[in-house]
Amino acid sequence: MTSEEKPERRSVIQVTVENEMKSSYIDYAMSVIIGRAIPDVRDGLKPVHRRILYGMWEMGITHDKPTKKSASIVGHVMGKYHPHGDASIYDTLVKMAQPFSYRYMPVEGQGNFGSIDGDSAAAMRYTEARLNPLAEAVLEDIEKETVDFIPNFDESTKEPTVLPAKVPNLLINGSSGIAVGMATNMPPHNLGEVCDALCAYIDNPSIGVEDLMQHIPAPDFPTGGMIMGTAGVREAYLTGRGKVIMRGVAEIEEEGRTPRIIISEIPYQVNKANLVEQIATLVREKRIEGISDLRDESDKDGIRVVVELKRDAMPQVVLNQIYKHTPLESTFGINNLAIVDGKPLTLSLPQIMEHFLDHRIEVVRRRSQFELRKAQERVHILNGLILALQSIDDVVAAIRASQSAEEARETLIARFGLDEVQANAILQMQLRRLAALEQQKITDERTGLQKEIERLQEILSTRETIVREIRSDIVGLREQFGDERRTQIVPAAGEICKEDLIEDKPVLVSLTATNYIKRMPLEAYRMQHRGGKGVIGMATKEDDVVSDVFVASTHDYLLCFTNKGRIYWMKVYDIPESSRTAKGKAIVNLLNLNDELVSAVIPLRKFDTGEYLFFATKEGMVVKIPVEEFSRPRPSGILAIKLKEGDELMDVKLTDGSTEVLLTTWKGQSLRFSEEAVRPLHRNSQGVIGIRMRGGDHLVSLSLVSKDHLLTITAGGMGKRTEFDEFRGHGRGTMGVRNIQPAYGDGVVAAKAVSDDDEIILMSTAGNVIRMTVGGISIQKRGTRGVRLMKMDEGDRVVGFAAINPDDEIETPDL
Repeated sequence: MTSEEKPERRSVIQVTVENEMKSSYIDYAMSVIIGRAIPDVRDGLKPVHRRILYGMWEMGITHDKPTKKSASIVGHVMGKYHPHGDASIYDTLVKMAQPFSYRYMPVEGQGNFGSIDGDSAAAMRYTEARLNPLAEAVLEDIEKETVDFIPNFDESTKEPTVLPAKVPNLLINGSSGIAVGMATNMPPHNLGEVCDALCAYIDNPSIGVEDLMQHIPAPDFPTGGMIMGTAGVREAYLTGRGKVIMRGVAEIEEEGRTPRIIISEIPYQVNKANLVEQIATLVREKRIEGISDLRDESDKDGIRVVVELKRDAMPQVVLNQIYKHTPLESTFGINNLAIVDGKPLTLSLPQIMEHFLDHRIEVVRRRSQFELRKAQERVHILNGLILALQSIDDVVAAIRASQSAEEARETLIARFGLDEVQANAILQMQLRRLAALEQQKITDERTGLQKEIERLQEILSTRETIVREIRSDIVGLREQFGDERRTQIVPAAGEICKEDLIEDKPVLVSLTATNYIKRMPLEAYRMQHRGGKGVIGMATKEDDVVSDVFVASTHDYLLCFTNKGRIYWMKVYDIPESSRTAKGKAIVNLLNLNDELVSAVIPLRKFDTGEYLFFATKEGMVVKIPVEEFSRPRPSGILAIKLKEGDELMDVKLTDGSTEVLLTTWKGQSLRFSEEAVRPLHRNSQGVIGIRMRGGDHLVSLSLVSKDHLLTITAGGMGKRTEFDEFRGHGRGTMGVRNIQPAYGDGVVAAKAVSDDDEIILMSTAGNVIRMTVGGISIQKRGTRGVRLMKMDEGDRVVGFAAINPDDEIETPDL
């Protein structure tokens, strides 16, 4: 055997079965995800839907043309774009023509396209179809180079990678599909509502889900029905996942001798025949009682299922049993999974709108560029024609003198300064164009095109002008195709929010040194005069004392700050309500504390107010942090500020960022300065020095200079009101001035800004509580000792007070 006859050597690549299977399976999975089961976020279509619509448009089967055989459509699509068999193409075509499957049908069917009872469509050779006007809006401008085209499966032609989608198809029609390892299930919506929401999003790209839900309150299903509550809808719009409880519409008719239930609408994707059969089965099995007869009287005008009841049956009870045991009440699990830039992503409602808008910006930009180029090319030709008409005798003479068309073209180019395109247009010009009226038409056409060029150039000048054009298109869609909502939205049955059952009112909350907490009604304490002894507030356990008392609303959040600088969240109504003498509940049973004591509490309704939390520590450090940084609660709490070793968090106040603050120490020193001297920091910051103190002193209170007077109270029950002007502003980091002169061995408990018509509640370590008006407390200069507010037994001490205005409005609590 010669060298030429030796067999060709082939290289062998060795791979493990495990790696080959893994690689092949991933390729298969991505093929199913991208190329079959999951819709594109831009046009809301899977490849098979896109190919059918494009194929029908290519065949010219628009809404103003006669329908064509479905077999012809299927053959065209399968032969050119979708080589996966006729069954998958026809099944998809049938579904797109079913009014109970699509909220806005892309295809208009002629013939038997199945029923809501699960009946199959007739064979494709018997049915016909054509595009609906709304589907043509999805395809509009596709011939203007608005989208990219790729070779088809055999590279014999090209197909679009996406459709221009003037219509937000993904939202209005939804989608469902099961891929490999993931699935999508997106509900349909009302076109008018979606258009309104898109306009709102265009006007304010940072719009929140709550505001979008003012335009799109919930999905809108083609079969009508009811949506029970919007909690699941809100969750889906926020996160891309949620559950919607759907119910059919049923009315109870009690006219005549026997009552009956009329079912007129059923939930989306529920088979009516199976529903009726299931009700009958439940009656036979005696799981539903009180039904005497069951009839399906549905016709072309709509659904009508009649449930005849026995004379002694309770109609509402029977209806509730039907809801409970049959698909007349069903759950739609929303999973907004779509292809974004070649990857499957779960999307919120604003993200879906963002991607649709980005797609439309690209489409409108490319469409405008195409139209601009065509207009400029046409104006260029018209300029040549007008030039020829102005010198028509010379042009005709030059053409007649030429031996061929090529020579005539070259002569025109040389003598009249035309280019080849203009010369060809002149040579192809018909003699009727020489008429005066025809010449005027050419001039008018050029004038109109020049205005169009200016309009297109303005559109392409900025992103804002493109978006304005898109908004105009969306408004036009709403006017042309908008209709009324079909699905009703009703409150969720049996799903009453806990908060809705609790009265929103101010209550008194007390906390002991060992963190026992309770809430009590304000009415539990009668008004007393200054100097009274008070009443028993709560029975504390042995060696425990009341350390804090404050007022909050039952619906408030309580931001609970601990001595270690951490923050925990809870609702006031979650605190057990107790009697005046009860000791309360250990706060560790309500908050997940870790060897910590709650040292400050802020009642708060909302976190997006633009306000700040101003922190003060025992060693005089201060920190200012935006409230928004604390809007994501965790059961285990989060770190609010960083403390130096040995330091503790003493007080926290809610501020607007420009308030003047006043720090007070145990020995009676006070320092006033503007919080603007403290720059805002992020959570878990250490802060700066607020007040400097002498040895043995420490910070006890943080007050805001916001009301009539500063009320200062000592542990011995002494107190006074002082004008804020008494405390002239000192720079941050100084020692301040003398506020009050505590008795020997005594000290300041707290200092708080109060109004003259406020009321205060004082509490002592023995659990005694007294309530009095602020107006009855003397106004004194700084440096004085004050007057007796509460008589104290031996060893008893005041530990805190809360201020209440006459209208029972909530005041920030003091320690």
